[in-house]
Amino acid sequence: MKILVIEDEAKARDYMRKGLTEAGFIVDVAENGQDGLFYAQEHHYDLILLDVMMPGMDGWQVMAALDKQIHTPVIFLTAKGTLEDRIKGLELGADDYLVKPFSFAELLARVRTQLRRGGQQKLPDVLQLADLQLDILKRRVERGGQRIDLTNKEFNLLHLFLLHPGEVLTRTLIASRVWDMNFDSDTNVVDVAVKRLRQKIDGPFVQPLIHTVYGVGYRCEAES
Repeated sequence: MKILVIEDEAKARDYMRKGLTEAGFIVDVAENGQDGLFYAQEHHYDLILLDVMMPGMDGWQVMAALDKQIHTPVIFLTAKGTLEDRIKGLELGADDYLVKPFSFAELLARVRTQLRRGGQQKLPDVLQLADLQLDILKRRVERGGQRIDLTNKEFNLLHLFLLHPGEVLTRTLIASRVWDMNFDSDTNVVDVAVKRLRQKIDGPFVQPLIHTVYGVGYRCEAES
C-alpha cells in the first residue's frame, strides 16, 4: 500500500515517513502543496496525508484541486481544530481529520481504517506465499512454522516481494521502494540485500521462493 505525505514541516514529515515505512507502507513525501498535488496527479496512492497550513498552496487548495480529479482517501493533518475547520475539511471532501499534536498510534489506526473503507483494497495483516507468512502488525516472519528474524530493511524487502507475487521487480524499483532513493546503477546494495534475505528465507528450505531474473531484477514466486 502506497501513501503520500504532504507536509511542510521537516520533523513531522520525517516522523510520519519513518513510522509508516516501519509499519510496512511505501511512503512518498512532498514538502509543499504544489509538489504534493503534482505527485497525487501523476502517481497512484492508496491514501494521502495532507497538512493544512502550508505556505503557497495550502491544504484546502490542494484538496479542492484533488477532489475534482482523483478519488484517493485523504486525511487532513492540522493544528486548526475548531468545529468550523473540521466541517470545512470534510465538506471539501476529506475522509478524516486529525488534529496536531497526535500520537503515531492514532494516526496509524486512522490510516488503516481509511484503507479498509470506500472500496479500497483491504490492507492484509498477513501475507502468505506457499509456506511463508509475513505478519505486518507483529513484524513477524515464519516459514514452515519456523520463525525467521529479519532486519528492518529485509522485512520491507520481503514485504515488497509479497505484495507483488510473481512479478519481476527491477533493481531500480526495489531501491526506490525499500531505500526511498535512487541508487547508482553500479551499486550492488540491492543484490547484497536480496542475497542475505534469500539465505534466510530460502537457505534452510527445499523450495526456493526468490528467483533472479538475470539482467533485470528479482521475482518472488512458488514455482511448481
